Amino acid sequence: MFTRYALPALAVVSFSFAVVQMTKAQQKAPPVSPTVEPARAPYQTAVSGAGLVEPETENIRVGVNLPGVVKVVHVRVGQEVKPGEPLFELDDRQLLAEQAIRRATLASARASLQKLQEMPRAEELPPLRAKVAEARASLDDKVKQYARLQRAGGGVSDEELIGRQMAVEVGKAQVAKAEADLALTEAGAWQADKLVAAAAVAQAEAQLAQSATELMRLKVTAPWMSAPDGAAVTFRVLQVNVRPGEYVATAPGTAMVALGTVGRLHVRVDIDENDIPRFRAGIPGTASPRGNPRTTFPLRFVRVEPFVIPKRSLTGGNTERVDTRVLQVIYAIDSPNPGLYVGQQMDVSLNAATP
Repeated sequence: MFTRYALPALAVVSFSFAVVQMTKAQQKAPPVSPTVEPARAPYQTAVSGAGLVEPETENIRVGVNLPGVVKVVHVRVGQEVKPGEPLFELDDRQLLAEQAIRRATLASARASLQKLQEMPRAEELPPLRAKVAEARASLDDKVKQYARLQRAGGGVSDEELIGRQMAVEVGKAQVAKAEADLALTEAGAWQADKLVAAAAVAQAEAQLAQSATELMRLKVTAPWMSAPDGAAVTFRVLQVNVRPGEYVATAPGTAMVALGTVGRLHVRVDIDENDIPRFRAGIPGTASPRGNPRTTFPLRFVRVEPFVIPKRSLTGGNTERVDTRVLQVIYAIDSPNPGLYVGQQMDVSLNAATP
């Protein structure tokens, strides 16, 4: 009974299910609109490229001159700073101790030079003059004793006479030595010794100045830069990658603080090497923020960087090649408040129509 009625019913249900599934499979899926409408070029003939927003001065990546531990950070993200204002400082205790040693060395060198310059001391001359007088008196006594023996005639032995004669010669030498010591002291320091002492002072001063320079290098400040009209520019802190207590090194390419000028923004456009023949310096263009194609900004040509480089900024497109090279062109956004951020990606279209 079951096989007579249940199996045909099950076959009918299965057949109906298969028909429904086949019908659904043959139906076309409804068109899916993109989440974000892609940017459209407003020109009939356009050169398109990906752009990055950057300050007028480009991104200034401030590093350190010397390795060390961060002592204090003076700035925060979004703060405006002037050239020369401190950004952060490194620990300076070792250099301060070294500076104190070099300051003492300089004081010692200056004292030695002053001592040579003020020679002879007035107190040194009287004892030397007294020694000269003493030597002369001793010589006179020895000369008189020798003369007395010579007058005595044969009552004096040759040995005693020769001894008195030699004593006279010794007295003469002692007088000469005392007079030479007095003359040497009265002449003062030797000029060559003064020059050596002056060189030691100059060396100590240079070492002390070096310590002061190294201490200044521990205080990282905003770079000096002027606008075309000569006025000092104002920087905005874009990024702070350092904290108190961290050890920082002088590795190349490491940015502790990123700065950019406040004011006009630029767009760095990457033009694919295949589109370079269609590009002409000076052509206008428009840019739209990635994800907001309805907002466009007119672009004004600034300059071309005439060096084709490997492509670094990737947009994530399916047809994008990473083994290509690009020409970078700089455009300015003249809108006063564009509402853009540094580093934001832009879809750029340049008018490549033949004039």
